[in-house]
Amino acid sequence: MGRPATKPTALRDGYYIEVRNKNQKSGIKIVRETKQQLEMAIDEYKKTKDVTVLGKLKDGKMEPIPGLSN
Repeated sequence: MGRPATKPTALRDGYYIEVRNKNQKSGIKIVRETKQQLEMAIDEYKKTKDVTVLGKLKDGKMEPIPGLSN
């Protein structure tokens, strides 16, 4: 057992959503490669979970996704 990491993890380029159980504070980030895959994931998770669209990560910067809202 080592000590915990102090450097934040680098996120991959792609489309991000945050999925959490209803009435919870913390959730998990899910990445998809294409916008179409992201839309399919949103449709799948929104039935039972709260879904927040975070945006598109490109070169370390999060950009909003046109046409998608929470």
